Amino acid sequence: MAAPEQVIGQLQSLVKPWHDAVADPAACQEEVLARLLQIYRGTGYGREHGAASVGNLADYRTMFPIATYDDYRPLIGRVMAGEVDLLLTEPPIGWAITRGTTKGEEKFIPMTPTDLRMRVSAGRAMVNYALETGRFDLFQGVNLNLNFPSVVGTVQVGDREVEYGYSSGIYTKHVSRETPIRSVPSQEEIDALGGGKTAHDWNARFELAYQKCRDENVTLVGGVAPTAIRFGRWLKETHGVYPKSLWKVQIMTLGSVPGINTRLAPALRALYGKAAIREIYGATEGMFGQQKDDKRAWVPNYDLFLFEVETGRGRVKLLHEMKRGEMGSLVVSTPILVRYKIGDIILALRPPHFRCIGRDAWWTPLRYLWDELSTLNLGRL
Repeated sequence: MAAPEQVIGQLQSLVKPWHDAVADPAACQEEVLARLLQIYRGTGYGREHGAASVGNLADYRTMFPIATYDDYRPLIGRVMAGEVDLLLTEPPIGWAITRGTTKGEEKFIPMTPTDLRMRVSAGRAMVNYALETGRFDLFQGVNLNLNFPSVVGTVQVGDREVEYGYSSGIYTKHVSRETPIRSVPSQEEIDALGGGKTAHDWNARFELAYQKCRDENVTLVGGVAPTAIRFGRWLKETHGVYPKSLWKVQIMTLGSVPGINTRLAPALRALYGKAAIREIYGATEGMFGQQKDDKRAWVPNYDLFLFEVETGRGRVKLLHEMKRGEMGSLVVSTPILVRYKIGDIILALRPPHFRCIGRDAWWTPLRYLWDELSTLNLGRL
C-alpha cells in the first residue's frame, strides 16, 4: 500500500537518528556522553562526583563508579522524600516499577519528560518494518494491547503525589501518541481494571482485549512476549479460537525475556500465524534497543544512551567495541542513572547486532548454549 510522502517523511524522522548512530557509534557515543554530562552537572549526584570536571570517557569512568540498583536505592528514597534534584533536573512526571522478577522485589525508577521522550523509541521496530517492507497498511489496523497497567497507584514525592505503573504500559501509552497506530484496548481502559497480578486480574484484561478487538483489524501485537503467548492460549481455551483465526497480524514487537526469536518463536507463530517478529530490548530503566531488520537480534539506541560492558576481571569497554562472540554485563548511562549496572548479560553477534541472553549469573551462558542447541539455532542471525 502506498503512503503519502508526508507520512513517509514523518516515519523516517523517527528512525533516522538511530540509523545515523548505528553507522558511526563511536562518534555518537561521544555526543551522548557530552549531552548526559550536561544533565548530570545539574544534579546533586553529578556535582558530588565532579561532573563539571569530566572532559572525556576516561575521566567519566574515574569520577563515576559503576552502581547497581542497591547502590541507587537510598538515593531514590531521598528523591521520593522530596530531594528531587539529587538525581533529576526536572520534576518527575511518573514512576516506572518492575514486575518483581529481579530477586522477587519491585524497583521504582523515576521518569522525567526528557526520559519519557526517549522511551518512545520503543516504536522504532514497528516503523522500520513499515519503511523496509512498504506495508503501510499496518497503520490502518490496530495494536492488540496486552500490556500491564500504566497506572497502579501513587507515591508521595515531597509534597506531591505522582502516579506509578508498569513500564510496558507506560511505553504503550506514549508510543501510541507518537506513532500512527491505535492501541486497543486503550491503556486507560486497561488501567481502569486495576493493577492486580492474579489469574483473575489477567482473565479480566484478556476478556477486555478480546471484546474490544474481535471485530478490529489487528495488524500489530506489541508488549511482553510471555503475555502474548498466555493470551493466545487463553483465547483458545475460553473462546475456542486462535488469534490467527481472528486476525491477520503483520508484526509482533515483543520484549521482556531472552529467546523471543528462537525459543519462543514456534509458540508465537503457532498462535498468531506467520507474522514478522521484532524483538524489543528494554527495561524499567529505559528502552535500549530494538530489532532493525529480519536479523534475529536487536540493535542498540546509540543515539540515546551510553553503553558500556563489564567483560570480566574488571575490564570495561564500550558496547560497540565488543568483538563477535564476546559477552559481558551491561552498564547503561541514562538521564537519571549514571553508569548503572542493569544486571543483564549481553552477547555480541555480527555488528551491530546483540542479544540479551539473561540475567547476570554464572549459569546464564550455559542456559543460553543449551537453548541454542535444543532449538538448532547455534548463534545464527
